[in-house]
Amino acid sequence: MISITLQRDKCIGCNYCAEVCPQFFRMSKKDGKSVLLNSADKKGFHFIKVNHIFEDQIQQAVKVCPVKIITAAIS
Repeated sequence: MISITLQRDKCIGCNYCAEVCPQFFRMSKKDGKSVLLNSADKKGFHFIKVNHIFEDQIQQAVKVCPVKIITAAIS
């Protein structure tokens, strides 16, 4: 499993994560920030555990984020 974390409050709305990993990221029409789909929120950190078959797309989202608010860890 891979744990993905998004620190949504610091998102600048560049849309890169949603472009490279649309299975897990969308841009909110409400505020223009990234949304980690089906995630739980704990004090501004949104997290989810997903199957490792998506590792390449997730790692690409981590790399393209200009403010480095997306992390992924294999658990």
